[in-house]
Amino acid sequence: MKRILLVDDEQRMLDLLALYLTPHGFSCIKKTSASEGIRFLKEHEVDLIILDIMMPAMDGWEALGAIREISEIPIIMLTARNDDSDMIKGLKNGADDYISKPFNEDVLIARIEAVLRRSSKEESKEKPLLFNGLSLDFVSYKLSYNGNPITVTPKEFALLELFLTYPDKVFSRDHLLSSLWQLKAETENRTIDSHIRNLREKLRQAGFNVDRHLKTIWGVGYRWNDKFESS
Repeated sequence: MKRILLVDDEQRMLDLLALYLTPHGFSCIKKTSASEGIRFLKEHEVDLIILDIMMPAMDGWEALGAIREISEIPIIMLTARNDDSDMIKGLKNGADDYISKPFNEDVLIARIEAVLRRSSKEESKEKPLLFNGLSLDFVSYKLSYNGNPITVTPKEFALLELFLTYPDKVFSRDHLLSSLWQLKAETENRTIDSHIRNLREKLRQAGFNVDRHLKTIWGVGYRWNDKFESS
């Protein structure tokens, strides 16, 4: 269950947010001041913070800065002001999204889910993708096999990432062209075959048995097998 820290000086707003979020499987922790929220955050883990801007003592802007000094936890700013300058200020200073009061319940849930998805993807990209000695490093965008670097183009890297992320899935040439190249298959069909051929050759030269994994599905496209099988 995802834990959301709610920080707002109005108890009524905290109760309303919890009323909306709890049925969607979120666990809500309510704090009526920024200082209370920051103290809680220093001792407990949460998945997301909804932070009101207009609060006494320490407002949302100050709280945002203080939180960003200790954590990269996703933060959605909440305000009664419908002002683009506030939104721009929040995003520039480390907020992940911005919602104005009054808000629609469905929009609120959609925004929360979108921020959590982005955060999850960013965290997963921090770790290399590994497969039988292959390592795709998303920080440096480098490929290696058993510690030895393999020089690949950005498109070859993207192809291998797609195959390793979705093993045993058949990717048609149309799908690969539209998702990685944004091209039309009827005019650029050979583009995929050329990149696949080059990728195979580079992996072979590095000593990786690519023919056991990267399969051509004749008349359709390609599939990456995560299990050994004969050609």
